[in-house]
Amino acid sequence: MTLWFVFALMTAAAIFAVLWPLGRGGPVQNDASEASVYKDQLAEIERDVAAGQIGSPEAEAARVEIGRRLLAAADHARASPTASNLSLRRSAALIALVGLPILSVAFYLPLGSPGLSDFPLAERMRAPAATQPLDNLVAQVEAHLEKNPTDGRGWNVLAPVLTRLGRYDDAVRAYHNSITYNGDSADRRADLGEALTGAAGGVVTAEAKAEFERAVAMNADEVKAHYFLGLAAEQDGRRDEAASIWRALLAQATPDAPWRPLVQAALVRIGAPSAPALPNGAVAAANEMSEADRGAMIHTMVDRLASRLKQNGDDVEGWLRLVRAYMVMGDREKAKSAVADARQAVAVDAEHLRQLNEGLKNLGLDG
Repeated sequence: MTLWFVFALMTAAAIFAVLWPLGRGGPVQNDASEASVYKDQLAEIERDVAAGQIGSPEAEAARVEIGRRLLAAADHARASPTASNLSLRRSAALIALVGLPILSVAFYLPLGSPGLSDFPLAERMRAPAATQPLDNLVAQVEAHLEKNPTDGRGWNVLAPVLTRLGRYDDAVRAYHNSITYNGDSADRRADLGEALTGAAGGVVTAEAKAEFERAVAMNADEVKAHYFLGLAAEQDGRRDEAASIWRALLAQATPDAPWRPLVQAALVRIGAPSAPALPNGAVAAANEMSEADRGAMIHTMVDRLASRLKQNGDDVEGWLRLVRAYMVMGDREKAKSAVADARQAVAVDAEHLRQLNEGLKNLGLDG
């Protein structure tokens, strides 16, 4: 109802804008009275001449001036609005008064949406999920969980999305909450271990390894946990153990298991002597995946961790993750540089410096 009232006001304003110039008339002229005055003046001149009050030259000059004014008054009368002009104005006013509203309604009804309610930003963010960017959806879920922190289903939905977005620290928190409010399970523990590995720049830390071991204890067939336990063995230099874990994983896999090529590529990467042949001559593709795709992904995660530590240098565990990641990647120069940066960052805190040196000793570096 309010919408139509606004439209009525807008229409009235438009009509007024059209009628205002049409309704404005010129000043009222009394042309007939003016001509009568001039005629009387001519008669008066004739009487003055007959009475001898003025001479003939003065009388002639007066007649000429009065005649000029009389002609001007006659011309003005002809230029004044006539009845036809007034009729035309009335017609234009009637068209504006009736035609404008009809024309506006005729256009609006097929093209407009008079029943559509307000659509502010909050409503737009609640548009169908298929039409929204992923960041908007994540923001909505996070806002919901801030108000409903015990919503286990929400944490279960949010956690894997955060992992895919590379927000590993947030994903770790989400998986912890998912386990708290949904209950413990092998797949949730494995997912938590994956998020911890991502937060460590691709390094399977002791904390992540413990989660994978919990997952295997709950379900001996948990594929993701077995894969990352093999990766942990590879990173620790125990390639034979890694190969054994991955071969056992392949032995129980179906031929069409989607993760089979990944495990086969891992065996090829560590040069396992009896690594199974990849189907359809895909060894080259596996090598490319391990050296390029997977390498690029690991480097990106390590760079992200290094950038974060530049902003938060008090994170001792983060520095140890970074140093270990560089060691696993075979880049000892960057590892030494990271050690120097870490010591400089925590130098003012004796306890943090002690923890750092102890962790470096565990990594086989001089503390």
